[in-house]
Amino acid sequence: MDLGLKDRVYIVTGATRGLGNATARELAADGAKVIITGRDAKSVEEAAAELGPDAVGVAADNADPSAAQRLVDTARERFGRLDGILISVGGPAPGFVADNTDDQWQTAFETVFLGAVRLARTAAAALGEGGVIGFVLSGSVHEPIAGLTISNGLRPGLAGFAKSLSDELGPRGIRVVGVLPARIDTDRVRELDALSGDADAARTANESRIPLRRYGTPEEFGKTAAFLLSPAASYLTGIMVPVDGGARRGF
Repeated sequence: MDLGLKDRVYIVTGATRGLGNATARELAADGAKVIITGRDAKSVEEAAAELGPDAVGVAADNADPSAAQRLVDTARERFGRLDGILISVGGPAPGFVADNTDDQWQTAFETVFLGAVRLARTAAAALGEGGVIGFVLSGSVHEPIAGLTISNGLRPGLAGFAKSLSDELGPRGIRVVGVLPARIDTDRVRELDALSGDADAARTANESRIPLRRYGTPEEFGKTAAFLLSPAASYLTGIMVPVDGGARRGF
C-alpha cells in the first residue's frame, strides 16, 4: 500500500529515541523528509544521521516558547514546505497524588501540555489543506494508570484540546489525530516497570492483562502513527487511536 508519503515534510518532536524515533524511521523509510527534535544536541545529530540525508536534527525543548516557530522555519528553509507534525513528549514524573510536587506539576504542564498546545497552534498557522497534526498521548486519556497521576491529569486535557482543534481546522482541510500507546517496549516503560522493585514480575503481570499477551514494539507504534499522518488516512480526524494490544476494555 502506498501511503503517499514520498517527499512530504514532517516535524517529529522527541524523536531521538522511543516512539517519536520509531515514527520518524517509518516516515523516512516511505520517502518522507523529517525534522526531528530532542533536547540534547549530540543525540539529535546522531539520530538524524541514522535516518539519512532527508532528515534534519534540531535541538529543541517543547517548553521553549521559541521552539515551535523555529521548527516550522527550519522545515520551510530546508525542504520548502510543511505537511504535518507529530508532537511527542517524554512522560511526566511518576508518582501518586501525595508524592508529586507543585514543581513537578508545573514542569509537566509547561512541557507536556502548554508546549504541545504551542507547537500545534504554530503548525496550524503554517499548514495548508491536506496538513495533519498528530499527538502522542497515552492510554491514560481513557483509563487512569496507577502511579502516573500527573499523566492522568494532563493527557485527557490534551485529547480534549486535540478534539477542539480538529473541529476548528477541519474546514481548512487540516486533520488532527491522537495516538494512544499503552505498554510499548520502550526505555520509558521499562523504567516504569522497574519502579515496582521487580521489573520482570511487573512485565509478566501487565502482559497477562493484554489480550495479545505481549508488549508492543516501537516499530508497531511507528507504523500506526505514520499511517495516521499520511494521505492514506485523509478522512480520519478528531480520533484517538489506541495502540495497546487490546488492553483498553471500552469500545
